[in-house]
Amino acid sequence: MAGHLLRHAFGVLGLAVALPAAAQTGGAPASPDWRSAVEAAWSRSVQAVDAAGQRRSAQAEHSAASSFWAASPALELEQLRKRQQPGGSSRETELGIALPLWLPGQRGARLAAADAQAAAASAAADAARLQLAGAVQEAAWAVWMQQAEVESAAIQADEFEALAHDVARRVRAGDLARTDALAADAERLAGEDARSRARLALQAAEARWTALTGLATLPPRPAPADVPPATAPLVAHPLLHEAGARLELARKRLDAVRLSRRDAPELVLRAHQERAGGEPDVNGVGVALRIPFASAERNEPLLSAALAEAELAEASETEVRRQLDLALTSAVQDERAARQQLANEAERARLLRERAVLIQKSFDAGQSPLPEALRALTQALQAEAAMRRQAVAAALAAARLQQARGLMP
Repeated sequence: MAGHLLRHAFGVLGLAVALPAAAQTGGAPASPDWRSAVEAAWSRSVQAVDAAGQRRSAQAEHSAASSFWAASPALELEQLRKRQQPGGSSRETELGIALPLWLPGQRGARLAAADAQAAAASAAADAARLQLAGAVQEAAWAVWMQQAEVESAAIQADEFEALAHDVARRVRAGDLARTDALAADAERLAGEDARSRARLALQAAEARWTALTGLATLPPRPAPADVPPATAPLVAHPLLHEAGARLELARKRLDAVRLSRRDAPELVLRAHQERAGGEPDVNGVGVALRIPFASAERNEPLLSAALAEAELAEASETEVRRQLDLALTSAVQDERAARQQLANEAERARLLRERAVLIQKSFDAGQSPLPEALRALTQALQAEAAMRRQAVAAALAAARLQQARGLMP
């Protein structure tokens, strides 16, 4: 029995080895890489639809700002019929086209705002993709955590089954009482029940992964060496990039509003024709320029809204920067604490396993009662299960640190 217990003892280095991605056998499909998994989730997400809509909106705005006219031309048609002396009448027809003109600098400001909108849409898509990548990563680690639970439950069930068989053999030989066999069988059944629950939880985690990505398998589990150290230089975080792009867009829109202090002036081209019975037709052409006045009633609401948008974007950019700094500091501390806790759990598991082996030897020799051996074995198994969980938790903390840095998995 002591040899059976020793076969399951392992150290912290063994826990760092990656678990199988999906615990599948036979003709299972090859594991996708992280980029493929994120892209698969992105193609199924609402964020992708929103990003496409923002890009189309920016393209439409750029197209409108690139137009030769400030707005759509308008057609004017006027016809007037006049009654003259009895038996005669006249008809006047006037056809015109109104062409809205850009104000000085307005078209360039609108184009700059459209370019800023396109940049903001691209930055928003990158930020949404990073956040979705974090959700994909969390779903994968949830599966790996449940795989660790299944492994621990399987080891526990095997341990208690071996112990139950050994106790049953000794009861038949007359070395132990029937009560010991009942206690050992009860622990064996509890181990089987724990294994069943762990498998169900694993299936649920795998189902959530598939619902998010549409994939049946997981990417390879990243090794701790793949995660940048805490002192690695920061990259431009997509969320910060998005906030900066939105601030630039708000400023460009404010510039466009300041250069659009009146409605677009209109150049009107007209053709006039007059027909009167018994008299020659009268034809003519004309040109008119319509210039709307700038008024506070029109400009103040637009300018105030643009200023408020710029101020809000600036405050949001500052808040995002502060939140990202806080998240990074917290992620660094969590990763360090998780590594230290893993070392502690590994040492605790080693000590309790060594104690369980010694008590098992004493029980085999008839020097210790079964309840004491059961308690020692349970404590050792629980410590090893905690070590497996902490190994996954430490790796997850490292992955979250990578996410806090703005890096894709």
